[in-house]
Amino acid sequence: MKRLLGRSGIEISALGAGCWAIGGAYGDTENQYGWGGSRDDDESIRALHRARDLGVTFFDTASSYGAGHSEVLIGSAFHDVRDQVVIATKWGYTFDEERRLAVGADNSLEYVRTCLEGSLRRLRTDYVDLYQLHLGDLPVPQALEMVGVLDELVTEGKIRSYGWSTDDATRAAAFAEAGAGCTAIQQDLSVLGGSAEVLAVCEKFNLASINRGPLAMGLLSGKYHDGRQVPGNDVRSQDLPWMRYFRDGVGAPEWLAAIDAIREVLTSGGRTLSQGALAWLWARSPATVPIPGFRTVAQIEENAGALAFGPLSPADVTRIDEILTPLSRD
Repeated sequence: MKRLLGRSGIEISALGAGCWAIGGAYGDTENQYGWGGSRDDDESIRALHRARDLGVTFFDTASSYGAGHSEVLIGSAFHDVRDQVVIATKWGYTFDEERRLAVGADNSLEYVRTCLEGSLRRLRTDYVDLYQLHLGDLPVPQALEMVGVLDELVTEGKIRSYGWSTDDATRAAAFAEAGAGCTAIQQDLSVLGGSAEVLAVCEKFNLASINRGPLAMGLLSGKYHDGRQVPGNDVRSQDLPWMRYFRDGVGAPEWLAAIDAIREVLTSGGRTLSQGALAWLWARSPATVPIPGFRTVAQIEENAGALAFGPLSPADVTRIDEILTPLSRD
């Protein structure tokens, strides 16, 4: 399965690989912003290679993931096959690379360029295919000031296109209208929720809808139904405003119940639960490109296995809507 990266014309696999988790743990004195537990960089690189072997060509990361470590791993895996992969990264959050410390946000025009230079160094490349603003709640006027710099970077050949990671439809539409090089909006979207309005903006302006959280931060894998708790240095253990699928480091019971209600439909036709969740996204819109996270070869193989099944049927999508709509009113 192939899709276009919005109006850029760049062909990508319909499934991407989200590279937040492989960056490992990082944070500041108050919060954790990475995925904790043990980290095996060799396994992560094997997983990246396996993804490409299985037809996954789109890899999404951010400069801040693991305080730059995610980009380092991608650079190690793909520097010698750079023309065979499409790499997306993001700017907006600052960090101390050596101490793996999150420092804060920087919305200055200067940081658009300086952050990119750091990403190019870590990725071991001289261009990025998709460069995304990571500050989802930045006021529209400040975001639009960056379009001129981004267009310059396109002209210079340092980026091929740009976008915004935001769950706000007004912001998404404004960026799409202002920048000819804007080709994607990254949004939180899964069978459990997300903004239909942002997705509609993507369809209207011929943008790719890059779907972060397509497996609800792992909840749609099914493995958190046993009550297991994520490590204390994991972002899912934090009390953050947008952390809805986990509570005190365990799966939130209302969301686990919702998954159980649609499990039979998602796993129809021989799919695993995760594969069904990805198939729902493909059925939802031709603009969607889910980017499930991973840390192991096995996770990549399961996610990539969804490509062989393709989208859910319209009847399955309708049935899921019928099941979930009453639950959302409770």
